[in-house]
This record gives sequence, structure tokens and C-alpha cells, in this order.
Amino acid sequence: MFVLPADSVNFQFPPVDLASPEGLLAIGGDLRSERLLAAYRAGVFPWYNMGQPILWWSPDPRAVLFLDKLKVSRSLSKTLRKGKFKVTLDTRFREVIQACSGERKNQETPGTWIHPEMIEAYCELHQQGYAHSVEAWYDTTLVGGLYGVSLGGGFFGESMFSRVSDASKVALVHLVHQLQRWDFDFVDAQISSAHMTRLGAEQVRRSDFMKMLAKSLEKPTRQNIWKFDDDLEITARQAGNQP
Repeated sequence: MFVLPADSVNFQFPPVDLASPEGLLAIGGDLRSERLLAAYRAGVFPWYNMGQPILWWSPDPRAVLFLDKLKVSRSLSKTLRKGKFKVTLDTRFREVIQACSGERKNQETPGTWIHPEMIEAYCELHQQGYAHSVEAWYDTTLVGGLYGVSLGGGFFGESMFSRVSDASKVALVHLVHQLQRWDFDFVDAQISSAHMTRLGAEQVRRSDFMKMLAKSLEKPTRQNIWKFDDDLEITARQAGNQP
């Protein structure tokens, strides 16, 4: 395991193939924007609990959602056709990440890895135009959403939340359709979960992910406040016509 000095201006990460079998690559450092962006470019992300030093991970295999492989269940299809939720981009980033930091139903252990230090770091990335949020609304109430980091043609998903059934899934469907229009390549789901697998995420070897990442980073980064295309709602609802 590599130790990153705190406050170092060297933001380079070691090669990801030096990570432990569990995917732990390095420990320490800080959450400055420069280091976070260097991490994502290197196929690395931070994940640690309050009171721990910063832990940097690059798992093998990697969970990836290819945009053209998004799966929409019949129940989600029905929700999309009804247009139950209004979905927006980059209008409530802090509220979304704070909602994602809350404890979940059936959570085995208390606490969250999205602690105040992490929230402030990603809010700074949002202000710089690299981190983005998707919000699902029921009337005027925020009921679901997700956030992540965008570099090149990759969107690095960090977390989702739902207070109403299907809210975060509808947010993801809208995001995937918009990313397709913008010629993105994938949503990085990082670690495999049953939730993302049902939505179409698959596991790829880390070596293959790194090749995809390198190619994707050749594309320009859409570094600004995002907004859905005016007609995207119709396009996203068409996903509900899938069998």
C-alpha cells in the first residue's frame, strides 16, 4: 500500500495494478480538487469512513454501465410513461450529496462514507464544473437523485438516493439519455451492486477499464453547469417503451 503525503503538490498516483486484491491502492493525501481529479483520471476514487485516513481504491473488476446497455424494468417503464417526476440537472448539488449521505433502509452498520469533509470537497468540484447532480422532483419536493464527476467521455457515479420508489432510477435514465447525446462512453459505477446490475451495469476487468478510460479522456471535458436538452424528457420517456 502506498502512502500519500498530506499537502503534497505531487498529485500522481501509483499504477493501479499495484493495488491490493481488494482494490486498495493508497492511503493518505487530501481531498483537494487537483488530487481528486488526478485520481479519477488514474482510475482511482476515495472511499473511507469518518475517523479513518483517506483510502484510495481501484477495484478489479470494475462495475461499468455502458450507455446503450441501460436496462429499464417493466415497473420503471410504467413510471417513466406516467411522467411522475420532474428531473433537473445541477440545480441542487449540495442538497443531493447531503441526501446521499443519509443512512439507508436495511443498512447493516450506522454511519456514512459521505461525511462533511467529502461533501465540501465535491461541492468545490461542482463549483469548478466537474461534479454534477441529477434531481428528481415530485411537485416541489426533492425525492431522489444522484451525483458524480465528469471527465472526458466518462461520468464517474458516486451515490444515489431515493425517498420515493423509482425516483433515483428515473434520474439515472434521464442522465444516460443526455450523456448519449453528448457522446459520453460510460457511467462508472465503481463497485458492483445488485441495484446497478439490475439497471444494466456489468463487471469489466480493471485492465480493460483503464484502456477505456484512457480513450475516453481524449475527449474534451464538459466543464460547466449542465442542463438537459429541452426535448430530453420525451426521449427519456421513450425508454419506457422497452419490453
